[in-house]
Amino acid sequence: MNKLNPYFNGKDCKISEKDISDYVIQRFEDVKSSNKFKNILAFHTANKFMIMAHDQVELKKLGNIIASYRRIPFSEILLEYENHLKLIMEKKPTIKTHSNVIMHIFGYFLKYLDQNEKRVFLDSLEQFKNCKKTIGKILLEISPITYRFENTFLTSQTYFLLYSDIDHRILFPPANTKKYE
Repeated sequence: MNKLNPYFNGKDCKISEKDISDYVIQRFEDVKSSNKFKNILAFHTANKFMIMAHDQVELKKLGNIIASYRRIPFSEILLEYENHLKLIMEKKPTIKTHSNVIMHIFGYFLKYLDQNEKRVFLDSLEQFKNCKKTIGKILLEISPITYRFENTFLTSQTYFLLYSDIDHRILFPPANTKKYE
């Protein structure tokens, strides 16, 4: 276990579903300790796709809990949100739930893609559904599109942070190579 990053085991860069769940729950603990509505709203917004991958129905319930902030004391909102969040994070995402999230993400830039790009995207999703591509790999492929269209909502999602496969990403090419080979 690495002291700087407890989710990095030193052997590889893969994190488990338990690591992901623990990370999300710990971030919620930070929200609770801040005791500010804006922080629970920011948490919910940043974790939308993460929660959707675990349970789309419960995502709507969490949204309703957040929406009740004017009618219910904040302490009750925190408690109810936390109870639902813990139940959600115990559920493991499936190929079907991940595919649903990917399609939601696709919807954010669908109108900006040409027919070839749409075909490539849908082919990639089909490979994922057929277990020929990992969720990390497909998110790695989508990530540049979110930056290309400057979608800060998508780029701030913990879903990309925790599920993307960073093993193959070269953030900065070696100095002796051309930028766009």
